[in-house]
Amino acid sequence: MPELPEVETVKRTLQMLVKGKTIASVSVELPRIIRLPGEPEEFARLLEGQTIRDVERRGKFLRFLLDDMVLVSHLRMEGRYGVYPAEAPRELHTHVLFHFTDGTDLRYKDVRQFGTMHLFRTGEDLVSPPLHKLGLEPLDPAFTLAAFTARIASRSTKIKPLLLNQEVIVGIGNIYADEALYTAGIHPARTADSLSPAELKRLHRAIVDTLADSVLAGGSSIKSYVNGQGEMGMFQHQLKAYGRKNEPCGHCGRPIEKTVLAGRGTHFCPHCQPEVTRRMKKLRRTTSRPTTD
Repeated sequence: MPELPEVETVKRTLQMLVKGKTIASVSVELPRIIRLPGEPEEFARLLEGQTIRDVERRGKFLRFLLDDMVLVSHLRMEGRYGVYPAEAPRELHTHVLFHFTDGTDLRYKDVRQFGTMHLFRTGEDLVSPPLHKLGLEPLDPAFTLAAFTARIASRSTKIKPLLLNQEVIVGIGNIYADEALYTAGIHPARTADSLSPAELKRLHRAIVDTLADSVLAGGSSIKSYVNGQGEMGMFQHQLKAYGRKNEPCGHCGRPIEKTVLAGRGTHFCPHCQPEVTRRMKKLRRTTSRPTTD
């Protein structure tokens, strides 16, 4: 599934390709993608004549800002957008086509057919499902160490599943959770409330840096991801933990291990990311000493 860097890259590409274009009509070939009462005819009717004023991102969702509507799109596993001449043949698995007045189409393709599109009146999308409960944006200036710490520090949940929780922090999936935890030297099975202030600071910095670096590289093309121009991302060549089972750790040279945590494949270095730290061992020894009267 595309994560924050991939969706951010698609957003930036679409800003260049479709911003300012006006929708003449819409063809919906797979109605279940559209999440709107009266779909898909009402969906097409409401979009006719609307101009795309901008394209934004909220977590892993794209937001197409129109004249008085907002189209919220989730790519799920393998959804992708592309701009084509209107006369170009339709490729297999093309499910929604936005026909512009300039003779081009914005086409949505999805082999797995898991993607979704919601349509709202302007101002309603951020207070309605699926966006209304989303958490902190890790590349937003408001994602400060204080905000991050306040959101997770007191929780007894294991840190990796917590990072994957979109109601806590948005945009982080399996790839970037593994990478950020590796960079911060934190075992993915540690609970959030076991992290020291220094560890929280390292993790906060690792999340921001990892996601920002991936955006600069155009995201990670692990399977089928490409941006709106059909270009692959390059960050997969910089991955230090994810997908590197049995390869040497870049710090200590020992093999990267893979386990399953909360149902997700998880990569880590057991030496550089110890499950029990020296501080925790010392605390356990202190609290286990017998008291004397």
